[in-house]
Amino acid sequence: MTVSSPTTDAIRAAFEPHGLFLRGVVNFDDDEAAPTLRNGDRAASVVLIGNVGGSIWPAFRAWQAMQTDRGGSDPLDAWSKTVMGPVAEVIGATPWFPSDAPWQPFQQWAMRAEGLRPSPLGILIHPQYGLWHGYRGALGFAQRLDQPISSDGVHPCDNCRGKPCLSVCPVAAVAADGFDVPGCRDHLRTDAGRRGCMASGCLARSACPVGAEYGYSEDQLRFHMAALSL
Repeated sequence: MTVSSPTTDAIRAAFEPHGLFLRGVVNFDDDEAAPTLRNGDRAASVVLIGNVGGSIWPAFRAWQAMQTDRGGSDPLDAWSKTVMGPVAEVIGATPWFPSDAPWQPFQQWAMRAEGLRPSPLGILIHPQYGLWHGYRGALGFAQRLDQPISSDGVHPCDNCRGKPCLSVCPVAAVAADGFDVPGCRDHLRTDAGRRGCMASGCLARSACPVGAEYGYSEDQLRFHMAALSL
């Protein structure tokens, strides 16, 4: 049985036990492109679901410990689908995930829903959570939902004194005009990279003062760095 008119409060309540948050809502105008729901209809709304700081980590690690294969090759993605799939079925939504085709514009949706902009690392920076947040999936609906108030649109990097993320990277991969991804990955393959960022997380990311209190645990940092599959 599905809920005919899901509310943002109901969606929040469904995901709260898993440490997941309703991060934002995008409502599509009739004359703009919108994703297609699994029944072939055009989506009227998309709800972004994600983590704030390490909110998902206890639930994810508990689930992973119960899997004979530790969750497979991409356990965090598998957990996200395990959690979000049944909820989507109950509330009559179409789920989408960053790992699956057809690729959906998650960053564009997030910038529109929450008023965020990219940091020099390429990660969208939130005025409260800084670089310590993420989007685990999205839910599409045939009806328009209430649209929570987004952030005020102020870009934290514009008001950051000193911009420590630009100076702490040992190979200067992070710059105001872009992120040198190949240079970063080459460094991570070295002994110094394995002892530094690979062991304790990206130094530039950790240097950002915005939302520092939401920083990931050492276990979560190591997990995400290992997932780079160098």
